[in-house]
Amino acid sequence: MMNRTGIILLVEDNPDDVELTHRAFRKTKLASTIVDVADGADALDYLFVRGRHAARDPKVSPQVVLLDLKLPKIDGLGVLRAMRADPRTKRLPVAVLTSSDEEQDIIRSYDLGANSYLRKPVDFGEFVEAARHLGAYWLAMNELAPAGD
Repeated sequence: MMNRTGIILLVEDNPDDVELTHRAFRKTKLASTIVDVADGADALDYLFVRGRHAARDPKVSPQVVLLDLKLPKIDGLGVLRAMRADPRTKRLPVAVLTSSDEEQDIIRSYDLGANSYLRKPVDFGEFVEAARHLGAYWLAMNELAPAGD
């Protein structure tokens, strides 16, 4: 059984969006730890405890993955596909957090098993409010499914 500890895995390649997300969550005081990865391959390495993340505790899993769609190496949809195909991560909550408002991206995200789809607010105040709601829901209110088997 994985121990979920308030960790958010932020999969985002834009440094400005990474900083904005950290600032927003600091203001909400909800997330204990945000782990950043800048591409889809590194996200999968983190989740599957391999590569540069091979030394991390495999029993500690993020409570939610905030996943951008437009990523280097493996795009967000590829990350989602790989997560849902593996018993260790098939039930891990994934909130797509992206600037895309393409209907096809929304459809494909949900078809591949996303739990939520959010467009990144451009305004910082709106972003903080969205982070507050995200954190409150995924870290405090949501009941997690047992780890896959």
